Amino acid sequence: MASSPMASSTQSPRPNLVFRQLRGPRSPGEFAAAVRRAAREIGERVSCDARYVGRVEAGEIRCPNYAYERVFLHMFPGRTLTDMGFTPRSQVRGRGARDSIGAPLPHTTIQPEPTIQFYESHPTGSDPRACDPYAIQIHEESDVERRAFMTGSTATVAAALGPIGLSLGGQAWAAGPRGRRADAADACAVEEAVRRIRLLDDRHGADGLYRRAAAPLRAAYTLLDASTTRQSTSDRLHAGAGELAISVGWLAHDSGRFDDARSHYAEALATARMSGDHGVEAHAFCNSAFLARDAGRPREAVRAAQAATGAARHLGSHRLLSLVALREAGGWAGLGDRAGCEQSLTRAHALFDRGATERDPEWMSFYGPAELEGLEAQCWSALGDWERAARHARLAAVTASSQTPQFTRNIALYTAELADDLARAGRPDEAATAGLRVLSLLGEVQSSRIQSMLATTARVLLPHRRASGVSGFLERHASLPRVG
Repeated sequence: MASSPMASSTQSPRPNLVFRQLRGPRSPGEFAAAVRRAAREIGERVSCDARYVGRVEAGEIRCPNYAYERVFLHMFPGRTLTDMGFTPRSQVRGRGARDSIGAPLPHTTIQPEPTIQFYESHPTGSDPRACDPYAIQIHEESDVERRAFMTGSTATVAAALGPIGLSLGGQAWAAGPRGRRADAADACAVEEAVRRIRLLDDRHGADGLYRRAAAPLRAAYTLLDASTTRQSTSDRLHAGAGELAISVGWLAHDSGRFDDARSHYAEALATARMSGDHGVEAHAFCNSAFLARDAGRPREAVRAAQAATGAARHLGSHRLLSLVALREAGGWAGLGDRAGCEQSLTRAHALFDRGATERDPEWMSFYGPAELEGLEAQCWSALGDWERAARHARLAAVTASSQTPQFTRNIALYTAELADDLARAGRPDEAATAGLRVLSLLGEVQSSRIQSMLATTARVLLPHRRASGVSGFLERHASLPRVG
């Protein structure tokens, strides 16, 4: 495969003249105030100031994070991010956070043949879908591929992932990793593997992905044993391998393979510690806290969340600290400590309200108002306050449907949480209605977590089968194919 020259890591950013035109006669400070007002109109919080506007116009921010994206799309209806002069997210996802912290990453859009190959044609920068990775994904997937995700068999999942090519590319690495040095193209390939796995999980859930995702993870750790030409490449490989281990760990976690998830998170944490990467360390501890809570180890969840807080303080991201506080709240709720849970929830909300910044890790794109409400709902549910849990779960589902419809899995998750909370709160008819909405989404989403929640809700509703709508939900739920 012919390679194109890579852009130098020291080249000057290209000014975003289109965005400068959108600002018009307003000063950077006036425009920043308009951005903050627009954010409040849609229930978002961003800490936009004149400096941020200047960085966008100078081209230093190639593509905004998801919070700013929602605000800009609200301010300029009918325009896409590419229409505003931004670089397609498909070229920057997974690298933005490290760029903002100052790691010397080369900005590469076309690489030599990578170690992990992705056989896929990306839209060009002129395509209005190019800045939306979810639009890219929907465009690429046929109905046959979407159905293939739901069977769970190796052959059909491989067919669904075929266009992505999540596999070890190049027999040289399998024969012996010391055959050549790892380079920036290999680092890009690992980062691309992380990006594609996250996008597919957001849309489809974890069950159909987990086994296939092990291949790029093995490839990434093979690369860590190879020599590199630059320290910056080594740092990227370590960060990419750590993030990939976390992503695969999450797929194991969400599909009910808790022991596998624990192992992958530990692997990511070890990688982060070896390379001194606080970002990967915070992410690994954050996910470990979530896993510990789900596995019935709430005290471990609290300790892991507190460790994540210690690592996250180095990163300057209020949103990350907010999410970690929610993980700690979940641990306290599991222990039945209402006061500890409320204190952590208060801290989570206060940090969230400080707004998004360019220093928020890219993997946190899912963490917006809907996720905040959804995680709080889980805390009140663990404490047995079903009515309060249902209020937050309903708000999470409504917010997600209106603001982030691409996160199909999360919409299904919040609605499943709502159904269970309503059932336990003694409102079976409303619970059945919510449960039916989840069932309608299971044509796209495969998640053992969600199916387990629905099964629990069905058991709670069984004594109320004569209530309005309940029998219909129970019949549809009983007809679901059981995933082995």
